[in-house]
Amino acid sequence: MIEDILTPYISPRFASEEKYRLGHIRVINPLPGQEVLGLHIPDMKKIASELAVSENREQIIRGFENASTINSTGRNGKSVNSKEENAGQLSHEEKIIWGLMLDKMKIPLEERLELFGKFVPAIDNWAICDTVCGEAKWAKAKKSTPETTRERIWEWLGEYYRSDREFEVRFAVVMSMCHFLEKGWLPYIFSAIKTLDFNNIHSDYPETAVKGVSPYYLRMGTAWLLATSLAKYPEETRKFVNGSTLPENVIKLYARKAKESFRTRGIPPL
Repeated sequence: MIEDILTPYISPRFASEEKYRLGHIRVINPLPGQEVLGLHIPDMKKIASELAVSENREQIIRGFENASTINSTGRNGKSVNSKEENAGQLSHEEKIIWGLMLDKMKIPLEERLELFGKFVPAIDNWAICDTVCGEAKWAKAKKSTPETTRERIWEWLGEYYRSDREFEVRFAVVMSMCHFLEKGWLPYIFSAIKTLDFNNIHSDYPETAVKGVSPYYLRMGTAWLLATSLAKYPEETRKFVNGSTLPENVIKLYARKAKESFRTRGIPPL
C-alpha cells in the first residue's frame, strides 16, 4: 500500500536487532502472520497527519479498504516481517495509519462514521484499537459540540457493543473510556457493559497466544475502563461493579488494574 512512505521511518533497531524486534512484536502480540514493520507511534501520527490533508487521501483510503478484505491470519503461525509472504496485505502500521487518518481528516460526522465502518472490522490487536481510539478527538465533548452529535456517536458505538467480534467490542469500550467517561454518561456506559456476553464474543487469537480467558483483550479492555472509572467516580463505579454479574476474571482484572494504576493511589480499597 504505502510501503515507500513508511520505509524511511522503520526503526533501525527493529531492522537490525533481533532481540529488540521480537520484544516489540511481543508487546503488540499481533495475530499470526501479521506483518510488523517496526515504526514508532509518533512517526505514524506524523505520516497520518500528512496523508489526511494530501490530494490523494481518498485513493489511499480506498486502497486500505480494499486491502483489508485479505485475510492475514493463519499464514505461518508467527508474526513476520516479509513483504513476499504478506503481499497484498496491510501491515500492522498501515492499519494504524489508516485509523489515524480517519481521526485527523476534517470531514462531516456521518462521512467519518461511514469510513470508520470499513476500518473497525480491520482492527485485530489492542495496539491498533487503543492508538486510534486515543486520537479520536472528534468524539470528545467540547463546549461547541451539540448534544445531538454526542448522542449520534454513542448510538453508533452501540452497534459495536452489540458485535460478536472481540476488537469491534473493545473499540466501543475504549472509545467510551477515552471520550464518554463523564458523570452524565456513566449510566449509559455501565448499561452497555452490563449487556456484554463475553462467552459469545469471538476472538481470532489461538488459545496459546493470549494470557487469559478468551476474549482476553475485551475482558482486559473492560477492566481498564472500570479501573479508570473508579479513579474518577469511585462511588458510582463500586456500586455498579458490586451489583453486576460481570465474570469473575473481569472483576479480578479490574481490581488488578485499579491497584496498579497511579491514579487510584489514595482511593480506599475496592
